[in-house]
Amino acid sequence: MDDDGLLYRVYERRLMRELEAYDLPRHLGVIVDGNRRWAKASGKPAAEGHRMGAAKITEFLTWCEELEIPLVTVWMLSTANLRRPADELAQLVEIIAETVEAIAAAGYCVRLAGSVEALPETTRERIRQVQESSPADKQLTVNVAIGYGGREEIVDAVRELVLDLGSEGRSPEEIAAAITMEGIGERLYTRGQPDPDLIIRTSGEQRLSGFLMWQSAHSEFWFCETNWPGFRRVDLLRALRDFCQRERRFGS
Repeated sequence: MDDDGLLYRVYERRLMRELEAYDLPRHLGVIVDGNRRWAKASGKPAAEGHRMGAAKITEFLTWCEELEIPLVTVWMLSTANLRRPADELAQLVEIIAETVEAIAAAGYCVRLAGSVEALPETTRERIRQVQESSPADKQLTVNVAIGYGGREEIVDAVRELVLDLGSEGRSPEEIAAAITMEGIGERLYTRGQPDPDLIIRTSGEQRLSGFLMWQSAHSEFWFCETNWPGFRRVDLLRALRDFCQRERRFGS
């Protein structure tokens, strides 16, 4: 091991020791941004960036499992991504399907957060099979946000709530009066799960772009300059240390 590698390992162990005194997030969200920028900087095609980013997701999940973080939401495909050029989108969708299958094969519980209706039928079927065969009693649950948009999620939740209330024979006025934050929350893609404690975004962008808009009201955020394929375990540990040292102020 060279000197840089040795220093890296020493620093990583120090961070691990610091984290022992704290409670880590119950739910970690991650916006895996920068695959195309990584590819461009490396002189590689965009598809190679997406493949490297996909491989990083599975590696990242092993780190989360080791740290006993029980729930991770990974934003893999936004509704805006669906407007990319057809050839790039086709490659990206295939990589995503392979990644979802790899996550399940690694033994994690997989849940869909989003809509796959705009994806090819064969891809939808592959994702459906993964969900149906994924056990719910695993140490780590992974929400794969595919065809995800935060505004769309809220609209879907409100629409479902209105339909449920309407099916009870309520009048429009009664439906409007019965719409509550609890009712909407129970119909989000992440229903039944805790809201994210920490959301990480890579590539230097400092915005959420609609990721978990409802659920992130009290989340902490951590942004880093590294493009997703270059994200390291030590970057995760630094994010967790920063989170643990903050004084969280819910609602203030």
